[in-house]
Amino acid sequence: MSYTAAVDHLYALGQELAPATPSTPRRKFDLAHMRVLAAALGDPQMTFPSILIAGTNGKGSTAATLASILTAAGYRTGLYTSPHLIRVNERIQIDGHQIPDEDFARLYFQVDEAARHLVEAGDLPYPPSFFEVLTAVGFLYFAGENATHAEKTRVDIAILEVGLGGRLDATNIVEPLLSILTDIALDHQDYLGNTIAEITREKAGILRPNGTLITLPQHPDANQAIGEAAATLNLRAINAASYIPGQTPGVSRSVPGHQVGASGKQAATPLPANHYSITLDGEALEVNSPLSGHHQQRNIALAIAAAAELRHLEGYKLGQIAGESNQIGYKITNAHIEAGIRNTHWPGRLELFTFSDGPQLLLDVAHNPAGAWTLRAAIAQLPEAQPRTLVFSCLRDKDLNEMAQILFPLFDASSTDSKRSKDHIVFAPIDNPRAAHIDDLLAAAHALDIPAHAAPHLAAALAQARAVTPSDGLIIATGSVYLVGEIRRLAGEL
Repeated sequence: MSYTAAVDHLYALGQELAPATPSTPRRKFDLAHMRVLAAALGDPQMTFPSILIAGTNGKGSTAATLASILTAAGYRTGLYTSPHLIRVNERIQIDGHQIPDEDFARLYFQVDEAARHLVEAGDLPYPPSFFEVLTAVGFLYFAGENATHAEKTRVDIAILEVGLGGRLDATNIVEPLLSILTDIALDHQDYLGNTIAEITREKAGILRPNGTLITLPQHPDANQAIGEAAATLNLRAINAASYIPGQTPGVSRSVPGHQVGASGKQAATPLPANHYSITLDGEALEVNSPLSGHHQQRNIALAIAAAAELRHLEGYKLGQIAGESNQIGYKITNAHIEAGIRNTHWPGRLELFTFSDGPQLLLDVAHNPAGAWTLRAAIAQLPEAQPRTLVFSCLRDKDLNEMAQILFPLFDASSTDSKRSKDHIVFAPIDNPRAAHIDDLLAAAHALDIPAHAAPHLAAALAQARAVTPSDGLIIATGSVYLVGEIRRLAGEL
């Protein structure tokens, strides 16, 4: 079967978080179902060591940075993330390379056939979900089930980003060497709970008895819930705060950042780069990350803490399937950490595109209020007099009104601030069943008395933004991973 057939079949499964309808109730997650599917496939997740990362924001950046560090250290490193920007293959990578189409197709139909037999036998009540299937494909690929190598070559380690929550997430059937919790905020309340404490308890479901947790101080309610879980599980908690600049004897400094734009030219980004020094195990370590934004310092710190813990690991034993053990841990030097951070590739996060003519384009996947606040902090560092246009859309299960209050006033052409007189806001619908309606987007702007315009689709929104934004201005596209993915694809065609 072809790759196209596999992708079409996958999307026919539907998204787990699609709104419930009278004929299609909201899906209930059950980790037992994922364990049944994995067992039928030979429990591939037990054949390689893994690290599990949960959180509301920053878990993808942390995962990508840590995976890059391990690759720089010479380890064959799997990376599993979600969602994707353009192609589903982005979710499953080894050493920065996406799963080849032929491997994806073959493994997809292997999982699909196993699932079909399980449903027919009554071992599963219904077919696995979109995310469960992709997770199984990722496990098989990391276990060495790939057709592009003469011999099966499993990964030395896999970095797994949780999809939703943690306790019931499909990735949570592994036995991780380390569990990492990134920043936690309100999101997906329909599934995870209505308070920070409730959401944190769901995400703390990735912790293991006598295991190791790496995290950072954050919201007091999250700190308390994490502390309670840690005490119950008798685990060891590592605070990564000492790897944030300004909190160690290392010298911090900011320098102009650089990103490669759609034109292929390297241009200075108006945002300061994360370029600073810290001290790790008594030695200086230079951080020079391509990921812009002050918030990324927290994600980088988590990745550094995880790398430091891996190199101090006395060893581990894999599951009974593999029957193997590692007696020495991982050999990761400060130079490996520096190189891995420097070579991190994680698009769509304050990513700047430049063109031979017209305004620059800044993409950011801020998709909830916490992400919007982070983006607002980055915008505050832009040249104040620079004209800017916001291209925005979001999913309807997000807090649109709060995101509007955070972001829209920064682009208010009707305000008394003359520097904003050339600003614009353009809305467009996202091609997703969870997309917010264009009327709701316009209503959110109208409620704030901020002028905004609507476009029929994202291609038209980008064209309109380029038409109204001066050549020395900046277009900022944000609000959803799905929006950023489509705009990024369109930008590549300009």
